[in-house]
Amino acid sequence: MGLKGNLLSAFLVSLISLIGFSFMAVLISGQHIVQFDQSVISFIQGFESSALTSIMKLFTFIGSFSVVLVIFLIALFVLYKVFKYRTELILLVVVIVGTPILNQVLKAIFHRTRPDFHRLIEVGGYSFPSGHAMNAFAVYGILTFLLWRHIPTRLGRTVLIIISSLFIIMIGTSRIYLGVHYPSDIIGGYFASGFWLAIVIWFFQRYKEKQSKRKHLSEK
Repeated sequence: MGLKGNLLSAFLVSLISLIGFSFMAVLISGQHIVQFDQSVISFIQGFESSALTSIMKLFTFIGSFSVVLVIFLIALFVLYKVFKYRTELILLVVVIVGTPILNQVLKAIFHRTRPDFHRLIEVGGYSFPSGHAMNAFAVYGILTFLLWRHIPTRLGRTVLIIISSLFIIMIGTSRIYLGVHYPSDIIGGYFASGFWLAIVIWFFQRYKEKQSKRKHLSEK
């Protein structure tokens, strides 16, 4: 897929994500999704066991700020030292730093309290959209985007997608299982982060397209 195709893909993903988040926001504001949330929470927490609780706490830890920071610093080092990238560093920084800022802004707007059905851990702050869901989607989404071109085989790329998707889904599910988020918080977080990630990638691809045109003109 060329640069124009990448631009179109990024635009479509951002548009779909924006529509999806707006839809979730309307449902939450009108209290139209309460039954759905309660049903999903009851289903997921119905599998509760000591072993599963430990696993879910592990995934919640993986989605925490401290782990995200470590992954961010490692990615910065690899991009700079191994791949010798410069513009990709800016892309990574904007996505990772911008995601929690956007999350806090949205939480301040919606002021949704956390569920109080059956909590296995205690956390503070507002509920919608989920910060863990947004961070997971942003981190593993941008890493997938950056690593994709360096994996030559279809199998390798498939494994990359599966691993990234697994972490994104499990981190989100862990928050529901542990009783600190509604399912709609998680879905809204994925949409919000998908919009932010796609918009930043769109600008990045647009910049790369302009660079390519300048290089082509200079070689004539």
